[in-house]
Amino acid sequence: MSSVSSKYVKYILSRPMAGAGGKTGTWRVHRPVINAERCIKCGLCWLYCPENAIDWLENKTVTVDYDYCKGCGICSDVCPVGAVTMVKEGVI
Repeated sequence: MSSVSSKYVKYILSRPMAGAGGKTGTWRVHRPVINAERCIKCGLCWLYCPENAIDWLENKTVTVDYDYCKGCGICSDVCPVGAVTMVKEGVI
């Protein structure tokens, strides 16, 4: 578990684990692909991901943990600049 603090509130974040959220397996039909050039690093994809599968690297690069991503498309829907697109599994 990790924590994120704001000026007023401390939030506890949990990472999905096998048995808790469970790994996706082979049933996902679409997966998100992030266009790093279009990404404005607003964090909405990370905030709204119900599986906490969106992560930030130290160099502020956004990544997707495909082991836990269910392919729901919420990250794509909330992206204000269209940097996240859903592609059919096996295409890229």
